[in-house]
Amino acid sequence: MHTLYRDFKTQEALDTQYDVERSVPDFGVYARHFTDQSKLARHRLKCELDVRYGPTLAEYVDVFPAPVRPSPVLMFIHGGYWRMLSAKEFSCVALGLVEAGVTVVNVNYALCPVVNIDEIVRQVRAAIAWTWRHAGDFGADRERIYVSGHSAGGHLTAMSMNTDWPGVYGLPDNLVKGGLSVSGVFDLRPIRYTGMQPAIQLDDGLIARNSPQLLTPRRQRSPLLFSVGGDEPAEFQRQTQDYLQHWQFAGNEARFIAQPGKNHFDAIYGFEQSDSPLCQALFTLMGVSTRARHRPPNR
Repeated sequence: MHTLYRDFKTQEALDTQYDVERSVPDFGVYARHFTDQSKLARHRLKCELDVRYGPTLAEYVDVFPAPVRPSPVLMFIHGGYWRMLSAKEFSCVALGLVEAGVTVVNVNYALCPVVNIDEIVRQVRAAIAWTWRHAGDFGADRERIYVSGHSAGGHLTAMSMNTDWPGVYGLPDNLVKGGLSVSGVFDLRPIRYTGMQPAIQLDDGLIARNSPQLLTPRRQRSPLLFSVGGDEPAEFQRQTQDYLQHWQFAGNEARFIAQPGKNHFDAIYGFEQSDSPLCQALFTLMGVSTRARHRPPNR
């Protein structure tokens, strides 16, 4: 029997692994959670919305400044398989971070098929470069920039960590001090055979340039943390473990944060609570004291 990709012999078997909405009983529960909690974050926290980092309407960041200055920065990159959603649905990630003294910069980017993944990666890198140049404008420390993302954003986190900042942008090599990739996709080859292909339009070149698993990681001092829900499809767990080992094999530091009982969507709920394993791991990475809390007033 013909093998579709790796050990998959049917379209249904492959789609089952990568169709994350079908991996939970009711995706609407999680969609409503992100929408409602994000509205709460924008109401409760001080924020500067739709700050342009590039020339197109899609190239903006939403900034949630920390009450303590200068603060470290977490840049969060949303998921949606590179073809849906926006930064606005993920304002909620600021809830557990800002009160601990971390400024959150939520990155928006254009979507497939209007642009391809080459352009999405370029936009995310441009947002990081913009943040390094403008961090002081919102009371943040440009020498303490960290990157995180979920699902497609986890992929973009890995691509950001593997950037030639001096050669392409004329910026410091260790511009990003560390990262956390949650439920990321690091090998794009199987995506080409799924139902997402008509929108994402992957080809050999796009896959080779934008699959962290197929690239040689740059040797760096910046650690990369990985997490994936214990109830996520097996392919997401495999992809995470494969790239973690690939990252370490290049001589880089990595750590895995287990999330037993979590699925593809509630695996990022931890960003909303400062005492969650995700936030605690980020605070350790950033050198943020977990004893001091700065709860912002309601607006």
